[in-house]
Amino acid sequence: MKEYNYKKIDAFTSGKSLGNPAACIYLTDNQMLSEDEMQSIAKQHKGFVSEVVYCKPNNSDFDLTYYSSECEVDFCGHGTIACMYDVVKSTPGLLEKKEILIHTNKKGTLTVYNNIPQRDAVFITAPEPKYLKTELTPQIIAENLGIDCSKIWADYPIDFINAGLATLIVPIKELKDEINIFPDEQSLKMFCYKNGIDIILCFSKEVAVKNNIAHTRVFAPKFGYLEDTATGSGNSAFGYYMLKNSMWDGDNVSIEQGGCNIEFNIVRLNTHNGSVLFGGRATNRIVGKYYL
Repeated sequence: MKEYNYKKIDAFTSGKSLGNPAACIYLTDNQMLSEDEMQSIAKQHKGFVSEVVYCKPNNSDFDLTYYSSECEVDFCGHGTIACMYDVVKSTPGLLEKKEILIHTNKKGTLTVYNNIPQRDAVFITAPEPKYLKTELTPQIIAENLGIDCSKIWADYPIDFINAGLATLIVPIKELKDEINIFPDEQSLKMFCYKNGIDIILCFSKEVAVKNNIAHTRVFAPKFGYLEDTATGSGNSAFGYYMLKNSMWDGDNVSIEQGGCNIEFNIVRLNTHNGSVLFGGRATNRIVGKYYL
């Protein structure tokens, strides 16, 4: 039987919020896992965490691979925050480093900015955005979200941006309507597969806490669960959306995320050399060994 260092870590925690759970498997230099083994481990975590992150040192950098219970995931923002916040805090010498490189399996090399001493957070460079086309109408989107079309805010465009995951961005006029969206998981999953959508981000400019720039919800049935409670890639796509639509100047902001039944999680955004960075802190919940 093989054993691996293991932690269950909740990303984007703030105050009483529970964050978004990720399982982190830490591989040593001489440990390997096949794709089938990584997928099998992720399937065992269905309903317990959103994704499993496999982290392996690569000289002074780290290689990261992501799996949900359904498939390998191109990029997992909350898993990256969970893993790298923990790695920076727990690895001798890293807490003094300002930048660490990570090599992702699908999205290339990204930079981790260590703001733990100043802001108790790490920030990650979002993958370079791709602005995609969509012909989906508000009526079709509303039908699949299970809401009346009048709830979609016509003052802002529906957009489709990939900053890690292909994200359909839908503006909702009022916060009370946005936090009370309850789509059917299987129907929404088929809608996403049919239209090449990884996740759907709904946002409202009306917020519960006035120092936040927006409120978001993210639906991800393609990956084996209906809702992502705190999202790096989706909110990064939303960051590029806000820049594109002159809603944000690129300075430090925070986004509150979650539905009506949770304490809202906080995702932080800023920019560096024109690229969106997403950031936050994380909380270790379980530390131990995983046996395979």
